[in-house]
Amino acid sequence: MRRGPRPATRTARPARAPRARTRTLIRTLAACAAALLAALVLPAAPAAAAGPADVTAVRGGDVLYGSGGTVCAVGFNARDASASYGLLPGHCAAAAQTWFADPALTVQVGVTAGAQFPGSDYGVIRYTNPDLSYPGEIRAGGQIIDITGAAAPTVGRAVCRAGTTTGVRCGTVTAVNVTINHPEGAVTGLFATTVCAEPGERGGSAYSGTTALGLEAGGSGNCASGGASYYQPVTEVLAAYGLTLY
Repeated sequence: MRRGPRPATRTARPARAPRARTRTLIRTLAACAAALLAALVLPAAPAAAAGPADVTAVRGGDVLYGSGGTVCAVGFNARDASASYGLLPGHCAAAAQTWFADPALTVQVGVTAGAQFPGSDYGVIRYTNPDLSYPGEIRAGGQIIDITGAAAPTVGRAVCRAGTTTGVRCGTVTAVNVTINHPEGAVTGLFATTVCAEPGERGGSAYSGTTALGLEAGGSGNCASGGASYYQPVTEVLAAYGLTLY
C-alpha cells in the first residue's frame, strides 16, 4: 500500500516589528537623550551685570572724591538759611575745589566753601547739586543714625567714630584742648579719645548717641595693638560758619 506524500512542516517564527516603526522609536529615544544631555551640560546664560546704584543722597560718613584725586569722608551735614553743607577735616577740604559722589567724577556734589588748616582742622563743602538730598544723618556701618544736635566734648564721655577703614569703633574722651603736630604746622583745640584708628582713614564722624562731637583730625597706633584718635570739635566749625545741624 503506497502512502501519499507527507505534508511539509514549518517551524513557527516570532513576528517581527515593522522596521519603520523600530527606526522611528530609535530616533525618538536619541533625540530625547540629546536634549537631556544638553540640559545637564550646557551652562546657564550669565545674568547681566548690575550697574552701580544711582547716587540719590549724601550723608555724614559718605566718601567724596576731589577733583585733584583727594578722597575724604563727610563728617556731618549742616545748613544755614540758604544752603546745605558738608563738614569735613580742613586738610581734606583744602586739597580740592570741586567734589563728586563717584570716583569717575561724573556726579558733582559741591565746591569747597572754606578750610582752616593748620591751626584748626575743619572745612566745609557747599552742596550745589539739586538732584541729590543731604539728610542730617550719618552712615555708621550698616545703620543710619539721625543726628539731632552737637555738643562740646567732655572727659569721660562715651564716643563712637564711623570711619572709612575701620568702620564703627567706640571708646571714651580722654582729654580736651589737645595739640597735635603735622608737617604743615600744629593743630590746637582738639579732643583725644581711646577710639583706635588705622592708616588710610579719610576722615570720620565722632558722635555720642545722636549728638555730633567732632571731625577726625588724626590718630596714633592701630586697632590691633591699641591707639588713640583726635578730633576737631564740631561746635567750633558750626560757630565759625554760622551753621546748624538738622
